[in-house]
Amino acid sequence: MPTLARLLDTLRKQRLLPLLMLALGAATPFAFAPFGLWPVALLTLGLAGELLRGHAPGRTAFLAWCHGTGLWAYGASWLYVSIHDYGYTPPWLAIPMVAIVAMVMGLFFALIGFLYARLRWDRAALLTLPVLWVLGEWLRSWLFTGFPWLFTGYAFVDTPLAGWAPLLGVFGLSLIAVFSAQAVFRVLADKKAWPALAVAAGLWAGGAALQTVHWTTPTGEKLSVSIVQGNIPQESKWQLEWRDKTVDIYRELSKSEWGRDLVIWPEAAIPMFYHEALKELEEMQDNALTGHSAFVTGIPYINAEDGIDNLYFHNSILALGEGRGIYHKQRLVPFGEYIPFESLLRGAIPFFDMPMSSFTVGAADQPPLAVQKMRLGPMICYEIAYPALVRKIARHSDVLTTISNDGWFGGSIGPHQHFQMVRMRALETGREVIRATNNGISAIIGADGQVRERAPQFERLVLRADVAAYRGQTPYVLAGNLPVLLLMAVLAGMGWWRTRRATSGGETTTAK
Repeated sequence: MPTLARLLDTLRKQRLLPLLMLALGAATPFAFAPFGLWPVALLTLGLAGELLRGHAPGRTAFLAWCHGTGLWAYGASWLYVSIHDYGYTPPWLAIPMVAIVAMVMGLFFALIGFLYARLRWDRAALLTLPVLWVLGEWLRSWLFTGFPWLFTGYAFVDTPLAGWAPLLGVFGLSLIAVFSAQAVFRVLADKKAWPALAVAAGLWAGGAALQTVHWTTPTGEKLSVSIVQGNIPQESKWQLEWRDKTVDIYRELSKSEWGRDLVIWPEAAIPMFYHEALKELEEMQDNALTGHSAFVTGIPYINAEDGIDNLYFHNSILALGEGRGIYHKQRLVPFGEYIPFESLLRGAIPFFDMPMSSFTVGAADQPPLAVQKMRLGPMICYEIAYPALVRKIARHSDVLTTISNDGWFGGSIGPHQHFQMVRMRALETGREVIRATNNGISAIIGADGQVRERAPQFERLVLRADVAAYRGQTPYVLAGNLPVLLLMAVLAGMGWWRTRRATSGGETTTAK
């Protein structure tokens, strides 16, 4: 038995194995932004996959839960900043709240572990574990409105695997990455598994080759864009005395920008409802028309379609001047923009009473904004994390834009993880992306996912750049996640056949 195989067998029997799985999960976020140490994901996922083999279903579920809890405990540690620093929740309560989120998200991993052992799929781990892993990520993207964060594929946006993004999306990258991690450890534990490593190498080489393919093409039209980053202190943003001061800051920063094709302000840059800001909006409309500019801003909006007694609050994007249209956010942040079980939780602790935490979901069939002669696909903050939503919006857009207020994250790793998702969406859709934020990271991302222009965080400034319109659709925009789901079904079927063959006596050793 190879040395690694003996070591793995010894580790599987250790009482401290749950702590090791917890540590492997907590180390995995170093593969994501801002660290970018993507080989860490191959190491932690490969080792964790090997350590999950050979246990009873309950034990495997617990070990997988430990891994998932560790991943979320550090990977989503930015929640502490939102809950404590800006939600005014004391540390003795904020820390357990983050821990509870991590443990709940760990249940997705527990389900993976249970199925892995219950179906005896560890006998065909190279086929089945990547499928189950990505199944968990896919479920996290929509179940209970979804919390689409920390998908494995994001860690590989700057690797050859990025070439697969326009075809298979982030879940395709996750599938290949987990398979590659398993293949590396399998061949170290058993040299007979070398064909799997050869397949993994072929997939990486294929990704590199695909990076030379251009699925969409520029139309030749461009917009000169001014992204206004106001850097308004988050703790002051919704205070009444800061309302006019905030508008003044954005007004002053924009004074020299009228005449550009597009002047864009970030999410809720105007900290008052649309009907309260008519004077300010009329001023911006006049400035934009005088300079032949389009003006786009985030602003809260009240819809009173059913009368004053039945109001709907929206987090919105408005286009004025040489632009028109309004977009209401479709994917709301739980506890940030709406409170689940509101009648029970509202008023329980300060975090559940944060400003602007009673928004309503916007309609699913909203058109893009019209900006100059282009169609601008709008998304607000958290929405960029939803691959299926962005794909739908990109289908009818020439350029994408996402406005955000990452001030809720402070100086944590959160804004960098969020920005990495924006880059993945550009790759998947073959569209350039304008990202306007309150305090960073504001940027222009090319259709290849590369950052063309980027503003520093926590500075008050204007980022000027050009953005190009693109035509055509990537395979991912056309087919979505269906190809990956079908591939997963095929791999699951092969794994089932391999497992059945092994358990019926067709194999005397664990399948590779």
